[in-house]
Formats: sequence, C-alpha cells, structure tokens
Amino acid sequence: MKINNLVDKAKDALIQCLQDIPFVSIDSVLSEPVINGKSADLLVQLRTKDQTGMLIGEVKGDGQPLFARQAVYQLLHFLSQFPTAYGVFIAPYISPASAAICREADIGYVDLAGNCFLAFDQVYIQREGNPNPFNEKRYLRSLYSPKSERLLRVLLAAGRKQWKVEELAREAQVSLGQVANVKQLLREREWLKSETVGFGLSEPAALLEEWSQNYKFRRNRVLDYYTIQEISSLEYRLAEVCQDRNIRYGLTGFSGAARYAPSVRYQRAMAFVQYDLESLATGLDIKPVTSGANLSLFIPYDEGVFYAAEVIGGVRVVSPTQIYLDLKGYRGRGEEAAETLFNQVIKIKW
Repeated sequence: MKINNLVDKAKDALIQCLQDIPFVSIDSVLSEPVINGKSADLLVQLRTKDQTGMLIGEVKGDGQPLFARQAVYQLLHFLSQFPTAYGVFIAPYISPASAAICREADIGYVDLAGNCFLAFDQVYIQREGNPNPFNEKRYLRSLYSPKSERLLRVLLAAGRKQWKVEELAREAQVSLGQVANVKQLLREREWLKSETVGFGLSEPAALLEEWSQNYKFRRNRVLDYYTIQEISSLEYRLAEVCQDRNIRYGLTGFSGAARYAPSVRYQRAMAFVQYDLESLATGLDIKPVTSGANLSLFIPYDEGVFYAAEVIGGVRVVSPTQIYLDLKGYRGRGEEAAETLFNQVIKIKW
C-alpha cells in the first residue's frame, strides 16, 4: 500500500473510531502537519464536552512490534513538546504484541482491520479480535515455508545459542539469502536477539506457538495401516526394517513423544519414512486401511523434518520440536501430549 494512500486510510480509520463517541466533536484533521519543525503523519483537533484536545497520529505500513516500538518512540518525542496531546499509532494491522507495547507507553492505537484502543480525557474505546485482512498470510507463508522451517528447527533446537549467518545457513542447508529473509521476519516480531558474536532467539516459546498454529500437517503424505502386532514391538520392527533396507525414518507423534516423555500414553504408532513404502509394508506385514488404523506413516514434505533426530532405546526419533508440531493439532489427545512434551522436554532446553 502506497504511503499517501495509507495515510488517507489511517485518517479515515481514526475518524471512524472517534465518530462512535457521542460527546466528541472533530474540529480539524491535518495530514502530514509540521510540528515544531518535524513532520507528523496526522494531527486531529477535537473537543470533548468542555475540553479541547489534540491527537497526534503516527502511521506505519507494518504493525509488527519493531515498527510499533519505532512509532511509540516518535510519538513520545512529539508528546514531550505537547504533554496534553495524545499519541496514536496506526497501521494496517496491529498484533497483540504491538498493542501491548503501545499500552505500556500510554499510546493509543488504531488499525485498518477495526481494532483500536483510545484512552484520553473522558474517552475510552476498545475493539479487539478482528483478524488481519491484509498481507499476514503472505508473511506467514514466507516465515513458515519448508526452507524457512529448516532454519526455525535449527534455531529452536539450539535454544539461546548465537549464530553467524554463514554457520546457520550451512547447518540448515539453505542459502544465505534465506537466512537473511527469516532473520528480518523474526527481528520485526522482536523474537531475535543480536549480539556482537551473532544472533539467536529471544522468544523461542512465542515462535513455536505461532508456528504450531500455522503448521500444515497435511503437507505430509499420510498413509494409515493396521496390524495385529503390539505397538511397541511394531515400532522396533519398523526400526529394524528401515535400517536393513536403508530407509530414512524417525518416530514422531505419540510414538516419539513417549520416548522423550514416558508418561504419554497412546494406541497408534507414527513415523516419518522416506521412499520404498511397498518394501516397508511387506517387511512389516501391515495392511492399508481407511479406518481403525494403529500405524500411520508420513512421507515428509521436506527432509528438514529429520533435523536433530536422535536414537533413543535403539529407535530413531525426530526432534521434540517436530513431534510437538505433529501433535499440537492432532485429534485424540494430541494437544495434551504436545503440552506434556513441551513442559517436560522442550522448554527446559531454553
């Protein structure tokens, strides 16, 4: 969205919020006024009952926390010269994290999705919960694409380790440009901490939670089977057959979670496998079914799912991060198992 068009839309959104307050009258609205030699984006002169007031609006094309903090800093500069004025941050969409930054600084906010918070004089208006109708899906597609997810797995597995760009690219097997793109997206969310020796995650839990909400389990090809074998014996037999036939594999879901957190109970084995499924099915004596499965095999959408896999009790298991993602949205106590894994294994590393 071009800046001039964005400022016009921001003005309309702010006016709409104010017009809903019966005792507020708007005297004038100026776009890009010069205040003490510095240009602001919006200046609103208004009256509330017997008082006059002034709102100063700062407009950004992005509402992520980094830009919210920049807007707050600019507004506080204006308010230091006009202490009776009220500052308002306006963007296409303002996330809950950005809203919290504004509130902490006593700054109001309005977005083009219809969310707002204004609290000055006798005015108090709040609307929240409207989703982002703009470019968030494109943003999320970029951050949670298969190649980007390779980087996220590395960062989450390493906890608070500091990385250099070249080192991280080699570890995740992606390009330097991919690292730069993901680094910028995380920085805008203020989930990245940069130091002289490199950079690393500052909010790994927030990243994992958002990733789990956007993780597309069905990108994997899912094949369901039934066998009369006992589940634990089946898992060991799966490991043997995959090793004998040089098939890359890793337990995930409930099978994987139970290796890291033995309190997890389950009745269906789950594993990632690559290629040669016919040979594997023959070796395991399993039959494909459309219902009543007790074994699910996933052909991964990207080999990154195997990153940081380890052998536990003679069986290869994918990383706790990958297992968490596979379980979080899975019906039948998947979320409960994911939270158990998170509390007992994942967050301890951070």
